[in-house]
Amino acid sequence: MKIKSKANYLNLRADAAKVLHQILEEGQSARECLPIAQLPHKEQDKAWLQEMVYGVLRNLPILQFWLRQLLDKPLKNRFKVVEHLIMLGFYQLAFSRVSQHAAVSETVAACQPLNTLAMKGLVNAILRTFIREEISKQEAPNEQIASGLPKWLFKKLEAGYQNGFSELLTNMQVKAPIWLRVNTRKISQAHYAKALEKADIGFSHSPEHPEALILSKGHDITNLPGFDSGWFAVQDGAAQLAAHYLKPKQGETILDCCAAPGGKTCHIIEFQPDIAKIIALEIDNRRAAKIEENLVRLGHNASIVVGDASTPEKWSEEEFYDRVLLDAPCSATGIIRRHPDIKWLRKAKDIDVLVELQKKILDAIWPLIKPGGTLLYATCSILPEENHLQIHNFLSRTTDALLDDTFDNDSLDKPGKQILPGYHQMDGFYYARLLKSH
Repeated sequence: MKIKSKANYLNLRADAAKVLHQILEEGQSARECLPIAQLPHKEQDKAWLQEMVYGVLRNLPILQFWLRQLLDKPLKNRFKVVEHLIMLGFYQLAFSRVSQHAAVSETVAACQPLNTLAMKGLVNAILRTFIREEISKQEAPNEQIASGLPKWLFKKLEAGYQNGFSELLTNMQVKAPIWLRVNTRKISQAHYAKALEKADIGFSHSPEHPEALILSKGHDITNLPGFDSGWFAVQDGAAQLAAHYLKPKQGETILDCCAAPGGKTCHIIEFQPDIAKIIALEIDNRRAAKIEENLVRLGHNASIVVGDASTPEKWSEEEFYDRVLLDAPCSATGIIRRHPDIKWLRKAKDIDVLVELQKKILDAIWPLIKPGGTLLYATCSILPEENHLQIHNFLSRTTDALLDDTFDNDSLDKPGKQILPGYHQMDGFYYARLLKSH
């Protein structure tokens, strides 16, 4: 279902409904389809489009609950997109400041660019009933629907986080701030802070992140001071901890596995510019190109290798590495607040597949680490089976792997450090630091 960009099809609500259809019915990621939908629109409208799409995705269970009350039977085939249009109208009426008249009239009008004129009467009737019967004042019938999560993920998190579960659910719904990592090889954090102040851009500091600044509100990143000059990169605070936990030293050879888009590779270079060599490994050619793009903009050099981390015999030219950062493929459940499409694209059956892949990569990469070397395992997941259970099992079967004592309360039963969404404004992330015995 392609989004048309001609003038007749520039109805924002229609484009938002199309993007929702692409994500929820066709399995496309927002990163793929949202930028295409935004292309023909002005900056303000681009922001509105993202806000509406993400808003619906964050609140999808309650929107679907309301829809089921007002729609006799599901719409099918080319009319399915109208369900997404109606939920968009619900979201505007329940969660935004738009007037009721505008929400109804403009949502109904979007049927024309969607080529679903036959549905105008239905859309109008449903939205007016929604207003008249004050459907939006109905509370969610259960905690799962209120959480905005699919059932399978709600149940997994409920089992894994019996303490603080409600707080976790709340934080997963809060919008994530934009974190910048100042490229200290080009400008100091203090000087970049002054550049933001001069541009009248609000920000705050984080005591745990010496290179970071947190923007007070959203901005077009490419218009921030020094973007073209490589003064900063966009990187969440949790991801910025990787270089600090890896602790690269002068003269070492570093392997960054699953490295795209290159944020951690670049940070390692900025953190320790005197390493001997860093190899950025990525399985996908297009994603590997993103690493090169970021290296060039920030003014860094690294060796980019396209290859599968689970089969190093096919690409590794080094006999051993001093340190390895393995940012493993994962469910990305820790960054749902930033990318709400993830919770609808990911399925319960995917988790066992990912856990097995993580295991395979760990076992394949470990022999490449020098005796006395370090492996930093990382995921942007908050699921125990991808994190502390994965590392517990690895330590149990790997006789020359030792758990480092970098993190407080680190233990063989529950190794590593789990950061939950919202902690010090960070995304959900997991780290475990392992040492190879001599």
